[in-house]
Formats: sequence, structure tokens, C-alpha cells
Amino acid sequence: MLHFRIFNIPVHVQPWFWITLALIGGGLGANSSYTMLLVAMFVLAGFISVLIHELGHALMIRKYGLPTEIHLIAFGGLATHPAGVLNRKQSFLVTAAGPGIQFALGVLCLIALNVVPVPEESLLREMLFDLTLVSFVWSILNCLPIFPMDGGQMLAAILGPQRRRTTYLIGMITAIVIGIFGYLVLHAILLAIFMAFFAYQNWQQYSASPK
Repeated sequence: MLHFRIFNIPVHVQPWFWITLALIGGGLGANSSYTMLLVAMFVLAGFISVLIHELGHALMIRKYGLPTEIHLIAFGGLATHPAGVLNRKQSFLVTAAGPGIQFALGVLCLIALNVVPVPEESLLREMLFDLTLVSFVWSILNCLPIFPMDGGQMLAAILGPQRRRTTYLIGMITAIVIGIFGYLVLHAILLAIFMAFFAYQNWQQYSASPK
């Protein structure tokens, strides 16, 4: 496991984080040194983008005077903070800060791709393209109202603890719709599996919540 600090915030990167990014980046189909290098560029871009995302959460948490750590795990990461301390507004802002700063990174990279004279077919251009793609897709995907993704947590903050069943129901339906769309239209099996897991998780939470 990789450990380091950024802005004095501890960061822990689990091995599964790298493996998952490599799989998403086409690692199973890499059959030459060049394609393996492209996968490595995607993994690096994913690492930077997801770290920026979690850093957005962590800096907002620290703004409220709370301790925090960043953990990069399979399919993303999380920024920890003491439970039950933030009010609904603070919780919403902490959650929104992650995809917000990541989307802004995507915009900056897109501008760089169109303004900076980076040679076509260069690894730098490939890196910028991957960074743009990951930042936009990851931030938008995270804003879907599916708990415990950022969108689901923002929805929970808006609806409040008395409407948790509604939060889980919306998350379950959204995950099923996105999963079916991903499988039938996009042919993205990994996305379908990902959404099936979240649909089941939200159904469990919905079933366990008091009516």
C-alpha cells in the first residue's frame, strides 16, 4: 500500500485501486509495449483525477476544523471525517466539493487540449485526453443520485434523515436504469456490474430502514 501526504493530509492508496484503473483502461487487451504504455498513462491520469476529487472533499472537511484522511480504493476513494458532526448543509458542501473540483479539472484539461500546442500522437496529449475523460466521466457519474455515491449523499443531505427510504429507493431505481442502459446500449459490462452492486446495496438499505 502506498502512503504519502498532500497539504498535510494523509493519503493511502490500496493495490486494488491500481488494478481497477488498469482494467478500466483496457489492461486485459494490452498486447504490446505501446498499448501497455497507454494503459499506464490512463492509470496515472485516473490517479491524478481521483486524488483531486478526494482532495476536494478533504479540504472542505478540514475547512470545518475536522481531521481527515484520503483512501483510494477499488472504484474510487473516500475522504474520512468524524461521523455525526456535520450538519446537512455542511455535509452537502463537503460532498459537492469532490465532483466540483474534478469537473473543473476536466474543463482545464479540455482547454489545454485545444489551446496548448501539444503534438498529435504524443504521450502528453494522450495523458491530457485521459485526464479530461476521467475527470468528466467520474465527476458526472458520481453525481448520480445513487447512495453511497456523491449524488446519493447530496440527495440524503437535501431530503434529511427522515426520508432515508426515499433516498435509497431513488438510488436503487437509478442504478437499475443506468445498469440496463450501460449493458444494452453502451455494452459496458463493468458499468452494469457496478450498478447492479449499488442497486442491491440500496435495496438492502431500503429494506432495513424503518417505515
